Amino acid sequence: MSSPAERALAHVRALYPAARPVPPAPITVSFHPDRLLADGRSVAEHLATDGVYRSQFETGISNGGLTAYPGGDRDRWEHRMFGGAYTGAAGRPVYGGLNLAGYPDGASPRFGSCHLVLDPAVSARATFSHGDSVTEPRVVGTASTFGAVWQALLDEVARTGRALNLPADDPDAWVRALGEPRTAPGRAMDDYVEAQIHGGLTLAGDVTAVVADPSFRGTPVEEHLRAAGVPLRWAPGFRLPASSFPADLRGPQVPPLAAAVAARYGRDVLDAELVGRAAREPRTWSSFGSPADVLQLLKYVWHILVLKG
Repeated sequence: MSSPAERALAHVRALYPAARPVPPAPITVSFHPDRLLADGRSVAEHLATDGVYRSQFETGISNGGLTAYPGGDRDRWEHRMFGGAYTGAAGRPVYGGLNLAGYPDGASPRFGSCHLVLDPAVSARATFSHGDSVTEPRVVGTASTFGAVWQALLDEVARTGRALNLPADDPDAWVRALGEPRTAPGRAMDDYVEAQIHGGLTLAGDVTAVVADPSFRGTPVEEHLRAAGVPLRWAPGFRLPASSFPADLRGPQVPPLAAAVAARYGRDVLDAELVGRAAREPRTWSSFGSPADVLQLLKYVWHILVLKG
């Protein structure tokens, strides 16, 4: 690892030194494989040819907020979380979630229709937070000092009756439920332990599998993901009729955009592949606003697919 990564880990380790090992759960890193980067190639193509998963500071794209630039929100919160260890674009951490509940759609599906499953050894150079970085979480930990994060989860269960989008009658029952095999998607849009992976992420050395939405079967995305050289598995997937998109989840513009996408491509049901196709030509939907506005609305379309599909 680079010295900035080592400094970041040491900083977090000192904040909450409660010694407890991270539970034996994989980190998953969600992504949309068909989104285009600045050179016109898709994320899946880059993964296949470069074999490296890069941070938003390097790619310039995100399935969350586009704030990875000097002085931006991501730059600011990384400075706070990691004690100013990182400067510049290179070598920044990449983000995922600790899949404690074993969900087949990954720990944080809001960020993509596919996800990488990381080797357990990667946890040794990861930091963890109770809550997404955008919320500026105060409870953090590492693989060896996970105690505060674990306690925050237990407190959440005791207070609300659920955590990780997993209901429980009592904290003990919730703990026993962790690690059970699951086949149904978790739909954990906001309820996850975020993982920040330091020291880079390569497919050959750090990834045990890539899990893809089944809508990409038989498409160039499948070809590129198979060419990446790690086992390919299929997620349950999310599909929803265009007529079933509600207006009360992500705003009144989302249902008409979903209907417009379905009509243009001659499909009644939306899925990850169709939403990605629409995202690659945002100017087609100019009646819904600027390309940036359209991409935000299509992000909301994906959110509803996760929640309702």
